[in-house]
Amino acid sequence: MGLFDKLKQGLQRTTQQLVEKFEDIVRIADTPEARTRDVDAETAEALEEVLLMADVGVAATGEIVGAVTRRQRRGESLRELVKQEMLRVLEATTPAFAPQTTGVTVGKPHVILVVGVNGVGKTTTIGKLAKQLTREGRTPLICAADTFRAAAVDQLQIWADRAGVDIIRAREGSDPAAVVFDAITAGKARQRDVVLVDTAGRLHTRTNLMNELDKIRRVAGREVPGAPHEVLLVLDATVGQNGLAQAREFTNVAGVTGIVLTKLDGTAKGGIAVAIAHDLKLPIRYIGVGEGVDDLLAFSPREYVDAIFQEKW
Repeated sequence: MGLFDKLKQGLQRTTQQLVEKFEDIVRIADTPEARTRDVDAETAEALEEVLLMADVGVAATGEIVGAVTRRQRRGESLRELVKQEMLRVLEATTPAFAPQTTGVTVGKPHVILVVGVNGVGKTTTIGKLAKQLTREGRTPLICAADTFRAAAVDQLQIWADRAGVDIIRAREGSDPAAVVFDAITAGKARQRDVVLVDTAGRLHTRTNLMNELDKIRRVAGREVPGAPHEVLLVLDATVGQNGLAQAREFTNVAGVTGIVLTKLDGTAKGGIAVAIAHDLKLPIRYIGVGEGVDDLLAFSPREYVDAIFQEKW
């Protein structure tokens, strides 16, 4: 299965939720006669309802609907107009040719900190990303900095074995920042070019744990210039708008540089990607569309919109 086909399959629930209802609007709004007129208030209201149900968010929905109603149709279908506006919002933060997460850094190894609350899929994301990097010819090293739960480290060990990469781990209860120090030191000694750091699932309301995350950042920065070079926040797509509050807190403390949106295959509200791009002004780096090791995909705004509407431009 190609990447685009895998993306379409992962977004099937969103497609059913959005497009099937969207078709009811299109049947009226996209007749040859209607395409010569501006979008009327009734159509705009129906469109707004559909986008909100797909979790596009109030602010992004308002902007998209407003832009569509202001545009002159000139023979364009409502579907085309909506796709163009969704793509515009997504590409504002994640351009069509965005640089890869693991780009060239000032120092080596390239340190990627992975953060997020419990249960969003951080550990599986790290395992999948390690596998992807290995296929690209990179040499990642995994750091198990979640020392509060032995089960978390054991799970990460399983994913490291699947990806065929080394893992640095410590005794339960060890200082997470010290484990990060050891991992970066090992990465240098073993000539690894990427260190993926798994952090404990932190509730965004727990100030002491957020302060610990800040300590990890400081330790990484002392060992490698500019580290952490990426701070990826993992968000669960099924949580919807509640994830935006988490994202704002983590951005304030951890300096989030990109988003990994997981569990898109388990929700009908894939429009949350548009809400994230609009409200947080952060690029979406990867999306998770399944449980398999190959089900983490690099995010492409155009392919994402294509997959939701199950068609190419």
